[in-house]
Amino acid sequence: MYVACLGVFGQAHAQDVKIGYIDAQRLLQSASAKAAEEKMAQEFSKRNKELQDLATKIKTMAEKYDKDAPVMSEGDRIKKQRELTDLDQDFKRKQRIFNEDVNQRRSEELASFSDRVKKAVKQIAEAEKYDIVLQEEPIYYNPRVDLTEKVLKAISK
Repeated sequence: MYVACLGVFGQAHAQDVKIGYIDAQRLLQSASAKAAEEKMAQEFSKRNKELQDLATKIKTMAEKYDKDAPVMSEGDRIKKQRELTDLDQDFKRKQRIFNEDVNQRRSEELASFSDRVKKAVKQIAEAEKYDIVLQEEPIYYNPRVDLTEKVLKAISK
């Protein structure tokens, strides 16, 4: 009898729970996320161009060195090799710092975007009385519980 009652009450209780779902991948591909990515690209474009210019300079110098090395004195060859090595090391250092800065900035933007999404989800969930909102894609869900469009509208404001 206890088991039968538990089953009946368990079902009744389960019906009271309102569950929603958001598609995190769609949110990350939204206009808001793309705008943040474009903003970052613009923010780092000058440094990226400087790195590309330095890489081109190193390549040009290396090609010139390869062409001129047979007719250069040993002292000049050693001097040019050092110049190339120093430039290459400088390039690698600048590239490493650049990549670290880009990754840090991307993490900051992602955290900010995530905070906006969480805030929007919370507002929608409270307003529409959702008990749980999932973001991992379920095996099956009814499209009426998909809150992604509502969240997209909320974060684009």
